[in-house]
Amino acid sequence: MRVGFLGAGSWGITLASLLSRKGVSTVLWEHREERCRKLRDTRRDEARFGDFTFPEDLVFTSRIEETLDVDLLVFAVPSQSVRETAKRIKILAYPKRILSVVKGIEISTLKRISEVIVEELGEVDVSVLSGPSIAREVLKELPTSVVVAAENLNFAEEVQRLFNTRRFRVYRWFDVKGVELGGALKNVIAIAAGAVDSLKLGANAKGALITRGIAEITRLGLALGADVRTFAGLSGIGDLITTCFSKHSRNRYVGEKLGEGRKIEDILASMIEVAEGVYTTEAAFKLSQKYGVSMPITEAVYRILHGELSPLQALDWLMSRELKLEHY
Repeated sequence: MRVGFLGAGSWGITLASLLSRKGVSTVLWEHREERCRKLRDTRRDEARFGDFTFPEDLVFTSRIEETLDVDLLVFAVPSQSVRETAKRIKILAYPKRILSVVKGIEISTLKRISEVIVEELGEVDVSVLSGPSIAREVLKELPTSVVVAAENLNFAEEVQRLFNTRRFRVYRWFDVKGVELGGALKNVIAIAAGAVDSLKLGANAKGALITRGIAEITRLGLALGADVRTFAGLSGIGDLITTCFSKHSRNRYVGEKLGEGRKIEDILASMIEVAEGVYTTEAAFKLSQKYGVSMPITEAVYRILHGELSPLQALDWLMSRELKLEHY
């Protein structure tokens, strides 16, 4: 088995390292030649992972074609770069088995990442991997559980066995829509969680936010045809809880800085990696409007990001809305 990774961000490097340590032949594409050379020569990325050393057998390349002579191709680029990356490889020979580990939604089309990949590459088998998985913890081999979903459950089982280790447990599922939506939409709620933390609103507020957050994620998921059980699983409530609490969550960090009064442009400019929730908020709000789904937390985050409300004003708006049944 040979596996190629497109994208050398935290998650791409983490999963490539996991496979390399298992003895799987793994090659990882970093489009910036200078960074690629540094990764290859030093086997480190101090900004993201401190003094962690990447496996010697892990191959880094800046030539995208070198990642394509593989049995499985993994998309690990930012969500808004998936289509461009797929267009780049479609004129080359590429494998027909694809795994997406991207947690986002394309803003321009409101499509899930697997849909974008299929639209560009044609007849390929696509699986998706998601769940509560902070990259630094996976690299340290702290216990982690995730889920891989594919319409072809045999393919899901192959990916499951490939990535499973004694500290990285992989479950399989069929609901590609739900797994992708859960992994993407939880980042919106995580931004709100960061604001709750920085404003010191308390454990009651954080618990309510997570509970009502999964409620609106589930409502949108059902409107788009996902299985309700998915949102009670690893890619739903599991990923949501982890992202809302982890100090290493980029999206929670964005919310924390918004709560401190910083502007979103300044926050993003100071970060070395993409906070997917900023883009997903835009897509999620548009989807809620398109399908008539009530998503008040998402709307509040959207209005904060667009400068229409401060975090405290958003809190007042959320708490003073019309009273209603808990489940609707």
